[in-house]
Amino acid sequence: MIKKLYLPLVALMVLALSSCGKMGELSADYFTTNPEVLEAVGGKVPVTINGKFPEKYMKKNATVEVTPVLRWNGGEAKGQPALFQGEKVEGNGQTISYKVGGNYTMKTSFDYVPEMAKSELYLDFVITKGNKTYTIPSVKIADGVIATSELPTAASANASYAEDAYQRIIKQAQEANIMFLIQQANLRNSELKSEDLKNFHAKVAEVNADTKNYKLNNIEISAYASPDGGLELNSGLAENREKNTEKYLNRQLKKAKIETNVDAKYTAQDWEGFKELVSKSNLQDKDLILRVLSMYQDPEQRENEIKNISSVYKTLADEILPQLRRARLTANYDIIGRSDEEINEAFNTDAKVLSVEELLYAATLTNDNARKEAIFKKTTELYPNDYRAYNNLGELAFAANDAAKAASYFKQAASKNANAAEVNANLGLSELVNNNVAAAETYLGKAAGANAINEALGNLYIKQGQYQRAVNAFGDAKTNSAAQAQILVKDYNKAKATLEAIKNKDAMTDYLMAIVGARTNNESLVAKSLKSAIAKDSSIASKVANDIEFIKFAGLLK
Repeated sequence: MIKKLYLPLVALMVLALSSCGKMGELSADYFTTNPEVLEAVGGKVPVTINGKFPEKYMKKNATVEVTPVLRWNGGEAKGQPALFQGEKVEGNGQTISYKVGGNYTMKTSFDYVPEMAKSELYLDFVITKGNKTYTIPSVKIADGVIATSELPTAASANASYAEDAYQRIIKQAQEANIMFLIQQANLRNSELKSEDLKNFHAKVAEVNADTKNYKLNNIEISAYASPDGGLELNSGLAENREKNTEKYLNRQLKKAKIETNVDAKYTAQDWEGFKELVSKSNLQDKDLILRVLSMYQDPEQRENEIKNISSVYKTLADEILPQLRRARLTANYDIIGRSDEEINEAFNTDAKVLSVEELLYAATLTNDNARKEAIFKKTTELYPNDYRAYNNLGELAFAANDAAKAASYFKQAASKNANAAEVNANLGLSELVNNNVAAAETYLGKAAGANAINEALGNLYIKQGQYQRAVNAFGDAKTNSAAQAQILVKDYNKAKATLEAIKNKDAMTDYLMAIVGARTNNESLVAKSLKSAIAKDSSIASKVANDIEFIKFAGLLK
């Protein structure tokens, strides 16, 4: 609200002409500000001042230096001064006509400090006429600074959590190949005694025997013929290779008393395998061969065109095609990790038997923050080089409003992995709590992919005065910061809904709700919310007394 001093024009003229020609004081009626009530934006208090020198005020040989000054109890901040001059003065100031006066515009900005909440904006005047310099009374042109953007909501944001990679069921496969000679489907003893096949049978036996840690799902047989030769010939070859391999496998499974599904199929001409092997080879004309494969779909035409590349066909026949005459055996099985109950029991009895992933996963099995903390601390003891436990200890401390302890843990996490997205997001959030916006921006620039990055960015944008961008970053988050951004873009209905949806409401939640009430002229909401805020944090009472948001509701708490 602006309080204006109205002086009759006659009185003003008398003042202007009195005191041996001195220029007299100016009325607040000649000045307006935009915004009318000052507001902190991005750590600054910007203001545009529109002023007027009345007619017959500016002496032709005088200059007037006008300085905006924001004053509060015990301090002040000065803005950029502007110089105005009479018609006979040669200088760099704006010339003002004596006869008709003149309008002017000044823009200035003050670095915000909390004391400005209860302040007054003045204009100071220094007049120089000839060799004499004097001042006239300062003029108050605005009251207070709205500082809703500076409310410390970053401390109630959610920090980023470093997740575990624990999988109780991990799918695995053991493979082996049985190779065949050209135009043959019989299984040779040399192939059946290969190390590849021995390892396959050993793994299948191991998986089948250990039902606690493994589960054998099935065994697949895929038999192939190379793409040289006719389609009819290759179909018969591939089918026989499949049948012979399946008979062999079933005999081995029966002998080992292993029961599982066997799924068999064959591919008459393995053009895909051929293409893959050629792509990985060092053949001189491999690009030409691959181009033929892309140009022709008919198998016989493909084969003929490739045979026409005489410079390379012998190499294909010697090195590539033999690798395609095969039957591939694939045992599909699951590695079964500890159950939730087993992980909890292991932590209670001997945590050393747990992997780092199991330990980090254990912390997700409880809602008890004390147990979470104990798990993370044990993880740092057993796996001191893994950043995640340090990060998550910081996340717990941040949620408990211990920003200093949280920052210490985040820095320890950074010493283990300075590039971790979660760590950089949390270091950025810590800097925002301390109003170190530039440092926060640097950290958040390296935090892409962190699970709470959007919330951290939303808080950064609030500090930078980019309110709509902050709203977009928060999305549907139900936090004090998200509601603060919505208030700053004047979306009061959405801000109210956000505040109502916050699970763990604190004093700041109520304070923001009171601002929503004040801006929507809802006196009962203001009263209810402020009383709740003060009940949670008694220091809020003094803040309310100085907050210009509540100037119309000053008597509610008396």
